[in-house]
Amino acid sequence: MTVVDSDLFRALLRRHAAAVVVVTAPGAPPAGFTATSFTSVSLEPPLVSFCLAHTASSWPAVSAAGLVAVHVLADHQESVARTFATSGIDRFAAHGAWRPGPGGVPLLDGVLARLVCRVSRRVAAGDHTIVLATPLSGEHVEDEGATPLVYHAGRYAQLGGRAAA
Repeated sequence: MTVVDSDLFRALLRRHAAAVVVVTAPGAPPAGFTATSFTSVSLEPPLVSFCLAHTASSWPAVSAAGLVAVHVLADHQESVARTFATSGIDRFAAHGAWRPGPGGVPLLDGVLARLVCRVSRRVAAGDHTIVLATPLSGEHVEDEGATPLVYHAGRYAQLGGRAAA
């Protein structure tokens, strides 16, 4: 066994496939970023989490936000993922298709699913913070066969076919 340094850690985790989400937070200007760290934490009560680096340009807005929105991207939304992963641009102007939601949280249009969440806790974890959030409202597309955008081996990917019924 090899000692896990940051290079090996990155190589190992590239083997893990993850759904791609965009997390948005209100602010002036609003903030948003692409993440693959989103997961459900608890069913009772409903609780989700995502992680964000302290050095991320979105961190100041997320660290102050009471509400965030998590958008599960559909398999055809790689351009949205790339836009919200790009530094140094106005991500919302580049994306264009969004509207303000509750508390001013930006809501992206055309996504597979969306949760508006109240931030319930932030936990420092190394060079990141784990954000725990309680879903307040949600919606999803009615097509049960619609599939998410996935990130694997350092690139965006689509699932091999429609989801099983």
